[in-house]
Amino acid sequence: MPNLIRERKKYNRFLWSLGALSLCTLMKAYYDTNIFKVNKVQFQTKKTSPGSRFSILQLTDVHNKIFHDKNKKLIQMVNDVNADIVVLTGDLISRSTVDFSNVYSLIERILKINQNVFYVTGNHELGNDHVELFLTGLENRGVTILSNLNTQITIGDTVVNLVGIDNASTDHEDLGLAFEGVDEENYTILLSHSPNVVTKYDAIPADLILSGHTHGGQVRLPLIGAVVGPDNSFFPKLDKGIFETESGNYLYIDSGLGTTGYPVRFLNQSQISLIEVKGE
Repeated sequence: MPNLIRERKKYNRFLWSLGALSLCTLMKAYYDTNIFKVNKVQFQTKKTSPGSRFSILQLTDVHNKIFHDKNKKLIQMVNDVNADIVVLTGDLISRSTVDFSNVYSLIERILKINQNVFYVTGNHELGNDHVELFLTGLENRGVTILSNLNTQITIGDTVVNLVGIDNASTDHEDLGLAFEGVDEENYTILLSHSPNVVTKYDAIPADLILSGHTHGGQVRLPLIGAVVGPDNSFFPKLDKGIFETESGNYLYIDSGLGTTGYPVRFLNQSQISLIEVKGE
């Protein structure tokens, strides 16, 4: 009888431990999915004057998500970081989105804070049956759409080239057209929803490439990282964070705000990124 009692106690402890672990996992998944953070990264360059600096706020892969406070904290954070430029690197909506009012509301409030808002398409926009209507709505609200195009923006005494391509994972990009006329003496940023642009082209004449698309794997495991990547890949190398390419420029992949497939993030908190570039 004593042995039976001890076995029952062990079994009960196991059940309690399993229940506690499950509860902690669920709480962490809820937190990572619904509470966003600001990820701060820095880059240095010799192309701008020593001591100069400018900042870029990157939002990506929203997928029509609304945070529980109707995005009030998100808008407050956009205001608080006070970036020079806001870039939207695709998948603001999903393929199935038919009502764009949530995204339009978010964009309108961002534009009230910062009118320097630039956007490139993602695979979900290009797969949406109403993409032209959506893009027209963004343009009418004052968003600059860089559809295989480039522009310049002056921040203080610094001239920055902004280049944008349509989504590379669906072969909508035209890199030659996008970089046409770009002065490579200026610091150059390429907006590309898909980071696989760096594997498709040997040399990209940009100092910094800003991407999304991967969701950071959406669900990550300790010591392993991202298990599932975009485009039916597994254990992707280009999952999130900073990567230096063979040609010496930098790729930064933001893991984004929203979800697709399953509405869960784990060990991969929703985020926006504040990117600062400093002159050496």
